[in-house]
Amino acid sequence: MKQETGFTLLEILVAVLVLAIGLLGLAKLQTFGLHNSHSANLRTQATLLAYDITDRMRANRAAYLDATGNYIDPPAGTTTKQCEWNGTAVENCTPTEMAQFDLATWRNTLASNLPSGVGTVCLDATPNDGGDTDGDGIVGATEYACDGAGAVYAVKIWWVDEFDSAGDPVIKHFMTTFQP
Repeated sequence: MKQETGFTLLEILVAVLVLAIGLLGLAKLQTFGLHNSHSANLRTQATLLAYDITDRMRANRAAYLDATGNYIDPPAGTTTKQCEWNGTAVENCTPTEMAQFDLATWRNTLASNLPSGVGTVCLDATPNDGGDTDGDGIVGATEYACDGAGAVYAVKIWWVDEFDSAGDPVIKHFMTTFQP
């Protein structure tokens, strides 16, 4: 009697099934890693942008120490003057105008570098609050939760990090404080 050698069709199907399950697991792991990498990149951008505005404030000390709060949200309709650097100093701008220019530039950078990115600088005794309180997927100026109390400036930034299973945005928040 002759003995059969080689694989049977059933053995080949089982091997292909095991390989397919392993590859699906690897694909899921890759997707998970990409998502976390993207989320970490957005958080890094938010961190860098928060420190950008604090550095701008330090560079324009006269404006943020002014009692009128030049770096706190300017009133609606405030025009932003284009401040120019001549190589040694900013020309044609008062400290107040420079603060308005800094805030406008910072907010434009937030909007372009973070999905639905918004932020504020304010005096706040409870800086780790605020967000999308009405659930519309957008953090508006009325939801910043700045109380104007205390001597600590809060830099608050929000962005859309992902979407949940229902398609609603998941908003992330970064906050740092700055004391003059």
